[in-house]
Amino acid sequence: MGLLSNKISRDELKAGDHIYSWRSYIYTHHGIYVGDGKVIHFTRGGGLEIGTGTILDKIIVSSVPHHGGDNPCPDCGDQTNLNGVISSCLDCFLSGGNLYLFQYNVSKAIFLAKQRGGTCTIATSDPPEDVVARAKFLFSRNGFGEYHLLDNNCEDFAIYCKTGLLVLSVTKSGSSSQVNSVCAAGGVVSLTLRALGVGTSGQAASLAAASSPALTVSASTSALSTTIGAVATGVGAIALTGYGNYCVSRLAYDVGVRKDVRKVPVDELVALMAVIERKSDNNKECKLS
Repeated sequence: MGLLSNKISRDELKAGDHIYSWRSYIYTHHGIYVGDGKVIHFTRGGGLEIGTGTILDKIIVSSVPHHGGDNPCPDCGDQTNLNGVISSCLDCFLSGGNLYLFQYNVSKAIFLAKQRGGTCTIATSDPPEDVVARAKFLFSRNGFGEYHLLDNNCEDFAIYCKTGLLVLSVTKSGSSSQVNSVCAAGGVVSLTLRALGVGTSGQAASLAAASSPALTVSASTSALSTTIGAVATGVGAIALTGYGNYCVSRLAYDVGVRKDVRKVPVDELVALMAVIERKSDNNKECKLS
């Protein structure tokens, strides 16, 4: 594992590690290794962690090998339709991908040197035994609420297990650094979103940018020209004018430097999630009636 890659071997795994695997160039799935070959992670049924509601969901899911169907995992069974906090063997968690270790307590220089979000944080991890205890408690209660790409995703779950930190801001409630990377990009892909007819969620923005580079270049040029009062033409100009601002903004969103976080005991978190879910169910019933 080095500056350019967090890839590790299975022999290096230790209980309490926050691990992840790339599902595509722009999306990583995260979990906590709890030992004995098991990973506790937070997911959405049908493999739809992205959840953009577009054809892009199916493209990403179909590109990821997984156990299920006629060949379920002998240890885990068919988990393809499970929701919430689940426990899987390492093979099922990786789904054929490589194994990476999420880094904690990195310096600001290292953080800024990483080109993509979802790989490290400035925040400090708690002791491994506390991390494993949080993950197992949330698994036993399925207590991390409803999966949401921007506000409550697999990386938020793993970061909470590692740190006990919860983002309290009503304007940006997730701690996921891969989502925050997109937020840091700001309006760079806004025109791309309009052209492709997709929503404004962070992962949807990432997918749109990945699926149509030409549109992204055009949108980025326009956004950067408006924002900084300069005429940016071509990919090289975009990189020179935008990359520095992107890195600094991504740093500002990191859970290790934000001011809108606090330590929340896991039992309080489960109780809070239960209240939120009841309120959500009541709102749905009111709309139906």
